[in-house]
Amino acid sequence: MQINWMKAAIAGIVATLVMTMVGVWGAPMMGMPAMNPADMLAMKMGNNIMLGWAGHLMIGVILALIYAKVGGMLRGPAPIRGAVFAIAPWLVAQVMVMPMMGMGLFSGSMTIAVGSLIGHLVYGATLGAIYGIPAAR
Repeated sequence: MQINWMKAAIAGIVATLVMTMVGVWGAPMMGMPAMNPADMLAMKMGNNIMLGWAGHLMIGVILALIYAKVGGMLRGPAPIRGAVFAIAPWLVAQVMVMPMMGMGLFSGSMTIAVGSLIGHLVYGATLGAIYGIPAAR
């Protein structure tokens, strides 16, 4: 099984940017607070927005590479595979990362947790649509 590294990196960057746009502009339209993971990371990195964005995009690319490796084991069209895949990083974020960042389990708010889930599903669907269906293992 061969990973297309460049395609995965591009898909990860684009999907991360789309997810961020949903969090920054879409969430407020749905009555949720604006959510920008890059800003959240920057707050933990000395308020350096460039480090926050670098970290955010890096995570998106790493997740895209993981999808390129395991996405072939999932079923359905590529955007559905990507969305299903994205549930795992959302769950890790809500159960481990958010509590470490001081926000509590499931972001300390069901509204924010659901908003985050929407963002992750959009990330995954975009990732799958761009990368496609990875070769089965």
